Amino acid sequence: MDWMLAYQRQEMLTKTLETNEKSERFGLTLTRQDAELLLQERGNALREQKRVEFGGGILPQLIDTFCDSDFICQSNYVETLVRLQEIFYLYKNEVQDNLTDDELLHLMKEQFEFLCFGDLDYLEGTCLSNFAQAVRAGYRGYLATDGRGEYSRFDEVQRWDYELYRETLKELCGR
Repeated sequence: MDWMLAYQRQEMLTKTLETNEKSERFGLTLTRQDAELLLQERGNALREQKRVEFGGGILPQLIDTFCDSDFICQSNYVETLVRLQEIFYLYKNEVQDNLTDDELLHLMKEQFEFLCFGDLDYLEGTCLSNFAQAVRAGYRGYLATDGRGEYSRFDEVQRWDYELYRETLKELCGR
């Protein structure tokens, strides 16, 4: 049985390192040590959330989804992946597995980029929390959109009107 676990771990390590082929285009790479840390943190997150995962895990898909983000750079890459992985497993539980991995990843990425502007605490504590409440209450509109464009239905925060902001700024600057 130990050889099977060792083989599975090596496969996951290899798949994680293979993500460098895409992510290096965005200036992001993982070392073997980084990948081992991410796999260790994956195990911790799964234990904490009392989840079992078969196959290669979510990490390669998570990297593929987020590597092109404007809010991730090499200096915060590993820490950001650790947090995103933790958030993913937490919210798989919070939505009671009603969302597919792709739906949850799409929702996370969209909010991370366009609403949270890279703020993982806001993503976890506000955006995904609000959405998970709606899903637990029976909302299923995300099924038609694959998780895209859904959060605005539950956003309770008044957002800036960008054009109004620009016009006001022009007036203040006398331009």
